[in-house]
Amino acid sequence: MNSGRIRVVGPGELGEGERERWRALRAASEAPRNPFMEPEFTEAVGLFRPGARIAVVYEGPEPAGFLPYERGPLGQGRAIGLGVSDAQGAILRPGLDLETGELLKACSLSSWAFDNLEAEQRLFVRYAAEEYATYVIDVEKGYETYESVLRAQSPKFLKTTLAKERRLGRQAGELRFVFDERDPAALRTLMEWKSAQYRRTGRRDRFAQEWITRLVGQLARTRAPECSGTLSVLYAGERPVAAHFGLRSASVLACWFPSYDPEFAKFSPGLVLHLRMAEAAAAAGIGTLDLGRGAAEYKDALKTGELPVYEGAVTRPGVGAALHWLSREPARRAHSFVRSRPQLASLAARTLKGAARLRRT
Repeated sequence: MNSGRIRVVGPGELGEGERERWRALRAASEAPRNPFMEPEFTEAVGLFRPGARIAVVYEGPEPAGFLPYERGPLGQGRAIGLGVSDAQGAILRPGLDLETGELLKACSLSSWAFDNLEAEQRLFVRYAAEEYATYVIDVEKGYETYESVLRAQSPKFLKTTLAKERRLGRQAGELRFVFDERDPAALRTLMEWKSAQYRRTGRRDRFAQEWITRLVGQLARTRAPECSGTLSVLYAGERPVAAHFGLRSASVLACWFPSYDPEFAKFSPGLVLHLRMAEAAAAAGIGTLDLGRGAAEYKDALKTGELPVYEGAVTRPGVGAALHWLSREPARRAHSFVRSRPQLASLAARTLKGAARLRRT
């Protein structure tokens, strides 16, 4: 599809020159080089999501911008991989003259929704309805410097975790950490742990959705300089006790799916795993671990800082935009109401866990 200077294509239809231009624009961006924003992630999603598209914006013969997205019924659009992608937005030449209305019209979209929009996305940030924190670990100056930060901000946490790591090794077998494990059986084990964790905590099981399972499998085989699937595993003897699957670029490790064997919960193997991931990432020249949006005790313990991400939608006048508002805004307002009241949020969490237990009985 073509509309003036904007061409819409499927993810598999980009030429290598266009991919290189995408990467060059991304390298020139002020944003961290998050692998979710690379062409390889969009192309992987496109294998399993039939509505996946890319709008290519031209200045003369040269591509000057890309917007990966998914198109749904009545032209309702969403960020590529929304629900699992932890960094979203357009890849644009700095200063590009582009209006959201022009872009959505060319894509035949009535709306475009996002839930992890990068802070540097000036074209879309003004349409945000909510701001959230994504938690980061800075290892730019090396792992030893990171450990010294942890000792200063949470000395008890670091001391306790390292002690648990030693006890785990004594009681379960010698510990071995693999930063980039290629064994498919280890990935299957991680997905089984994660599914059980989702059910245990009353959350929607992402791996019950076939497209997500297949996407993770595809990305586990992806080896590109700025988007490489990375499975990290902590073994005790020959037995995996904690694992994580994420994506890495040359400078960012995007943490995605961490989990552990509940049998070893008292040793906090997930925390031990994250410390070893930080150490290995620093050794590989990676400066940032992005733990993603969503508050969690382990993130509070491990983080060195926070970055903002945004949720919201751009809409065009019409039926599709009205449907988007009706489907999203009431739920968003309810969530905001609950989050602003800690006692109510705590009750909601207990209710979800109780519901999960009832489903298992």
